[in-house]
Order: sequence, then structure tokens, then C-alpha cells
Amino acid sequence: MKRLSLQWRITLMTAVLIAVTCLLMNCLIGYSGKHYMDSISDGISAYSDIDQGKPDSFDPQSKNLDQELTIIVSGVQESFGITNWYITAAVTVFGGVLAYFVSGHALKPLRSFAAQIEHVQPNNLSDMKVSEDVLPEFKQFSSSFNSMIDRLDEGFTAQRQFTGNAAHELRTPLALMQAQIELFAVEHVDAEPEIAEFLKLLQEQTERMSQMTKILLEMSALRTVPCNDTVELAPMLEEILTDLAPLAEKKGVTLSYDGDGTLIGSDTLLYRMIFNLTENAIRYNRCDASVHISICDEADRILIRVKDHGFGIAEQYRESIFQPFFRVDKSRSRAHGGVGLGLSLVWEIASLHGGTVKTEESSENGTVMLVTLPKRATCKA
Repeated sequence: MKRLSLQWRITLMTAVLIAVTCLLMNCLIGYSGKHYMDSISDGISAYSDIDQGKPDSFDPQSKNLDQELTIIVSGVQESFGITNWYITAAVTVFGGVLAYFVSGHALKPLRSFAAQIEHVQPNNLSDMKVSEDVLPEFKQFSSSFNSMIDRLDEGFTAQRQFTGNAAHELRTPLALMQAQIELFAVEHVDAEPEIAEFLKLLQEQTERMSQMTKILLEMSALRTVPCNDTVELAPMLEEILTDLAPLAEKKGVTLSYDGDGTLIGSDTLLYRMIFNLTENAIRYNRCDASVHISICDEADRILIRVKDHGFGIAEQYRESIFQPFFRVDKSRSRAHGGVGLGLSLVWEIASLHGGTVKTEESSENGTVMLVTLPKRATCKA
């Protein structure tokens, strides 16, 4: 019973109620009908000869009423009872079907509400409020949901503002530190090995922090980017593979792609999304392996798959890799120069366009990342 939908529960309860009501009516009407039939059969009489075969029918206008004729009532009670049961079954079935469609119409606002909830994303909270002009049973529900959406929107907005402000404030001192370290390194080219190693470490860490603040600024400003460009993916992939060719050659990784598609979105953000996925596939791939990008153009969406031949992602981490600063292998990630925000930015861009990104499959033979995008983005400038 717990697995049944609310509509089916209402239907079954209504059908049971109709069946019980019909059974009671059937029993009462049947008892009453049989009682009166017995009375009628005992009281009706006429005049005729009943000893000569089949008795004549009763005719009140007949003039030949000089002998008594008894009318025999035969099989009527049984037929009456069977007919009642047929009527009961038919009314129960009809009532159940009617209850199903009536309850479906009554639950239509709830279905509409559930469908709207499925499209709630952090970037479209302000557009997800439901109308409060509903049935009295749904008024408090709608009001509570809208209040929750307001609180979530305020929380996400405050988070984005804090992230953007913090990254902006960090960018200037980091740039100053980088400049001073580089200047010191140039002025002390003959420094001792320990000092040179220390300067190299400082340069690497300040560069990493600069990249981090840059990505955080990009993430905080995503909602301000217009998504009304007509993007042809094949030329974009050629440009991405050209830009990543030096990194791929350094690792001996072969790059390739196939397919094409056109969609409406942000050219800049989509470039960054595919670039990050491809760069990750190269960095965490095996040497002398390959990375292949495929595009599948469907009726109303575009599927982008990035396949590598790396070491795979453990199943328990396949959702967590899109969280900011999450690393499956911290030591290996730092060795590759990552800051832990690349896939998080990919997820944000896909979500902003009304799409999704996930690990479609992963094993020791490689990983396939799947991006699903609608052909027309849902984001707003």
C-alpha cells in the first residue's frame, strides 16, 4: 500500500466505499423485494380450471372467472437477486473508474507543483516560486515553499557575494607577492640552492593561489554572463584541442573528436567547460594514451562525452568530484598543478545552461564524462 500513488489510494478507497455501499443496498433491496414477492404470490388469485394442464394467465377482463385460478410465481426471486449482483459489480467498477479520473483532476495542482520542483536549481531559484492562488488545502504548502525558496536564494546570493568579494580582495596582494618574488629571484640568480628552492616553492604556491582566486571570481560572476550565443561545437573543439596540444604532446596523449552540434548558450562558458574536462582527461591520463571527445546531436539536447584511458574514479567519489576543492588523490592532484575547482566550475556552467554533468562510466581502463545540454540554455543575463 505504501508504494501506491496518492491517486491510486484515493481510487481504491473510493471503490471500496462504493462496493460496501452497493452491497448493503443490494442486501436491503433484495430482502425487501423477496418479501413483497412472497406476499404477492400468496395473495393473487383468479378463477379458472387448474386441473387441466398449464394454468391460464390472469386476465382481469375475462368473463370466464367461474373457477378459481392460482397464479404461480416461478424463478423470479432468483433472477431478481442475480440482477442485483450484476448491478452492484457494474456500479462498483464504474465508480472506481470515475474516482480515478476525478482524483487525478483534483491532484493536478500537486503534480504541477512536483514537476516544478524537479527544475529547481541554485541559479534559477527566483523563477521557481509557485502561485499562491490555489485550493485552500495547498495555500499553506505553497506559501511555505515560496518562503523556503526566498531563504535559499538569499543564502546562495550571500555566498556568491562573499566568494567574489574575498577573491577580489585576495587578487591584488597575491599579484604584488608574485611580482616581488619574481623580482627577488631575478636579482639573486646566484642565490644558494636552498634559497632558490624556497623561491621556486613560493612562486608555485602564489601562482596556484592566483589561479584559485581567478576561478572563484569566474564562478561568482557566472550569472552575469549572457547565454544567447549561437555556438557551433565542432569549431570550438578544434580550438580547444589546438590550445591543449602542447600539454598533450608533453604527456604523449593523442587528442581526437567526432560529431557536431549547435546550441544557444554562452560561447565563453561552454569553451571553458569543455576545456576543463579535456584538460583533466589529459592530466590524469596514462602516458602515450588518448583522449577522445564525441558529440551526439539529439532532438532537443546535445550530449558531449570526454573519454580518457586513465586510472578511473572510485565509485564513492563520482559525485563528490564536482564539489569545490575536493580531491580524490591530494598528492597527485597537487603534482599536476590543480586547485580543486576545475570540475566544480564545469558543474556550475552545465547547471547554468540547464544541463547536467556526470561520470557516465569509470574503471581501471579509463573514464567517460558525460555533459547533457539543452539546445537552448535556460540561463538569463
